[in-house]
Amino acid sequence: MPRSVLVVDDDAAMREMVVSLLEDQGIQARAASSADEAMDRLGESDCDVVLSDIRMPGRTGIELLGQIRELRPDTPVVLMTAFGSIDSAVEAMHAGAFDYVTKPFQRDALLVTLERAFERRALEEENRRLRRAVDQTSSFGDLIGHSPAMRDIFALVRKIADNRSSVLITGESGTGKEVVARTIHFSGGRAARPFVPINCTAIPEGLLESELFGHVRGAFTGAHVTKRGLFEQASGGTLFLDEIGDMGLGLQGKLLRVLQDREVRPVGSNTSVKVDVRIIAATNRDLRVEIDAGRFRRDLFYRLNVIPIEIPPLRERPEDVPVLAEAFVRKHSEGRPRRLSPAAIERLKRCPWEGNARELENVIERALALSDAVEIGPVDLPLPGDGPTSASDTHGLVADALERHMTLAELEDLYIDRVLEHTRGNKVHAARILGINRRTLYRRGERRLGRDEEESDASGVECDDEARESS
Repeated sequence: MPRSVLVVDDDAAMREMVVSLLEDQGIQARAASSADEAMDRLGESDCDVVLSDIRMPGRTGIELLGQIRELRPDTPVVLMTAFGSIDSAVEAMHAGAFDYVTKPFQRDALLVTLERAFERRALEEENRRLRRAVDQTSSFGDLIGHSPAMRDIFALVRKIADNRSSVLITGESGTGKEVVARTIHFSGGRAARPFVPINCTAIPEGLLESELFGHVRGAFTGAHVTKRGLFEQASGGTLFLDEIGDMGLGLQGKLLRVLQDREVRPVGSNTSVKVDVRIIAATNRDLRVEIDAGRFRRDLFYRLNVIPIEIPPLRERPEDVPVLAEAFVRKHSEGRPRRLSPAAIERLKRCPWEGNARELENVIERALALSDAVEIGPVDLPLPGDGPTSASDTHGLVADALERHMTLAELEDLYIDRVLEHTRGNKVHAARILGINRRTLYRRGERRLGRDEEESDASGVECDDEARESS
């Protein structure tokens, strides 16, 4: 689902400019010209983040912040302030604002701030869900699998959850490295403290140091107030450094010092701050190769790799596919009773899953969204690389037809539906794929409609006959 922002500003030109910028980034943006209108908009539908000006006629942005904090405490509020009203921004931060940006703001600075706000919103929702899952499962959160490799990871997580040693999780993209990191955190003594993730590739190198270590007022252009870094925000908890293999060498050296001394020095400060943070790092790179290539520090690798966890790709543990798939069905069924047919599960097990569990979840979610059936069959699964005439799809069609005891006519209808779905309803394109002209395709549709009507009439006659017999 697209991320969403409610933009609140009495300046129409500013509202339109910000909305246009966000929409260009694929973010859904709505606008309000006052605090009252903003609350009306939030009453109509929720949003992920509120971006509001501080100074507005009527109620101010700080008053709006207070009301949102009271009614929707999980919605981060980012405030916009003019350069001359920094004191208001400081007041807003004390009142619970997620962050602020100074007008006129730089495009990248605004987007980075909003990205962090989106992550915070998702993090809080995920943390609540994981706490419930940990309560129910005692120790493993969302970790799922029957394979020996996953059972070994479960045992290791149980063993290391309560100590503070650094953990390095490796594995291909989509294998669930962050899921393992969260499970370690929420299974141990730090579960009540923050779990703070950061993707080291998502923030420009020039801003990453400030994000991690914080900065003092005046440290650089735009640093109008002192700001705590993620190390301090994660105090007593866990800092998850995702994609650590992509961090620049200069910042690697500063991170190494933090790990050695257990203290951070904010950018522009002459004093250090003690921190109690467990570090869990993750990467899809082979860091030993990166070390040999001069792109990663050997000493930092040894500091991080105290407890190594390697997650095998899904193609090496096909026995985990059914349990993962069933879990994703439960997650995305929206309360409806949905299930996978045995033939569908077999088809999923044969897929190589280059994108691992993330790709599997995407396929399951799409199948549930596109099919109205209670039971998802092979034909409903949009597997990677499938085309409507591919061998794997043909196999799925036949398997599904056999499973449902379809007639030949019903199988033809099913295949035509599949092709029309593939062409998004383009009958000219569909007819070309089917090897028939468009007129024939229309006749097939009319024939199918007539057959459905005949079956309906026949059903009605049978019901009448049964009614007469019973009377």
